[in-house]
Amino acid sequence: MKIKSIDEITEFCSKIAEPLGITVAEVEFKQGKNPALTIYIDKEGGVDLDTCELFHRAIDEPLDTLDPTFGASYTLNVSSLGIDRPFKTENDFLSHVGKRVEVKLVSPIKGKKFYDGILASYDGKCITLKVDEKNTFTIDLKNTVKVNDYIDFE
Repeated sequence: MKIKSIDEITEFCSKIAEPLGITVAEVEFKQGKNPALTIYIDKEGGVDLDTCELFHRAIDEPLDTLDPTFGASYTLNVSSLGIDRPFKTENDFLSHVGKRVEVKLVSPIKGKKFYDGILASYDGKCITLKVDEKNTFTIDLKNTVKVNDYIDFE
């Protein structure tokens, strides 16, 4: 199935999201038996079901005008990012500088493949993770399996 570019769909959706105080974080299209366009959103203070519903209603009719699938049917989904979503974009990393994150590694550093700490910096190729007062690591992104928000279960 032919679709419009993800960049074009993202830009279109972002113009509708912005006045609602919503950010389009990612747009994904899955092809197959049941094609689906999923728009992942974020909002200051978090995204709840009401926010997803509000944005779904706001975007549904305008998307028909954009016609992202050139007339082919698809399911529209609107979702929050989820608490353990891996960082994928530059904005994901930059918006978390100074915050606690979890990092899973390909190759161990000091014998460990998992760390949590403060994301001190990001330059597009590496992150600097401050684990504690004695341990700060500069980690090549190629050595990361996953970087995401720190999840505190307490």
